[in-house]
Amino acid sequence: MANQKFAFASGLYDRFLPLYTKQVEPEGLDLDFTVIDDPRQIFDRMAAGLEFDACEMSGTEYITHLATGNSPFVALPVFASRMFRHGFIVINTRSGIKTPKDLEGRRVGVQLYTMSAAMWIRGMLQHDHGVDLSTISWVQGSIDSPGTHGTPTVLPLLKQPDVVNNDTDRSLSQLLEDGEIDAVLTATLPTGLGTHPDLARLFPNFRQVETDYYTRTKIFPIMHFVVIRKDVYNRNPAAAGALYDAFCRAKEIALERLRYSGALRYMLPFLPDDVDEIDRVFDGDPWPYGIEANRPTLEAEIQYMVEQDYIAGPMAIEDLFVPGVGN
Repeated sequence: MANQKFAFASGLYDRFLPLYTKQVEPEGLDLDFTVIDDPRQIFDRMAAGLEFDACEMSGTEYITHLATGNSPFVALPVFASRMFRHGFIVINTRSGIKTPKDLEGRRVGVQLYTMSAAMWIRGMLQHDHGVDLSTISWVQGSIDSPGTHGTPTVLPLLKQPDVVNNDTDRSLSQLLEDGEIDAVLTATLPTGLGTHPDLARLFPNFRQVETDYYTRTKIFPIMHFVVIRKDVYNRNPAAAGALYDAFCRAKEIALERLRYSGALRYMLPFLPDDVDEIDRVFDGDPWPYGIEANRPTLEAEIQYMVEQDYIAGPMAIEDLFVPGVGN
């Protein structure tokens, strides 16, 4: 019997590359891997039209749908994208902001208030730095052009924060340079950072700050899950386990390649030192899959989403994922 054709969309990450090249093939599935390097496009196409059998998906958007009890998706404990976000808070130095608490009472730009990156940054600011998020006025829009950040199909928050859309003819980057907003917290950095004299990171030593944050909390923020359409899963539940196993094998290959010292696989001149840091800080695996290794991060994600009015109450971590996969 021929393997089931299975449409999957994601960025072409090192940890997924062996699936794209078919060095790793999920048992019973013929993975049709569509590479889309703009995550927002994947989310919008999947949420609006269910275009793929499985894909990379915003963590906050998936959990918000799940909390309604009527989600069109199920998820694997496989995390397409993770990123520390301390380095993605950029200020206009003329605003007088020196510390995180100085963000209180300010106008702050954000690409999409509900996106995972923004949720994680707000949660970190509240819990690590005591920032009262309710005092901040938010301006939502594209970082590099006027208008919106993609064409998102997202569920409304349970309580509406002080958010307005950027209806000017300028991008958030330009508004920051012009001093019309005081800061931005984003998934991509403003174009003027590094060239405009008034733009700077709130945490200039962000790598040191992020390392300390992880060491203290064991939180490595998850941006994107891997989801499967529920109707596809219901027709073939075994596909979930087959995909999970394949993702794990692909990641193992990526880690092996990362550690090869005969030549640098990536254009990172200090990659050997980075690998040493992975061993020292992350016990050798900076990107674990499964539930238990990620419990502190997932518990923080649920807590922050409750506090920020995405969902009404706590959810069991096990209920986020397909039963029996990655436990």
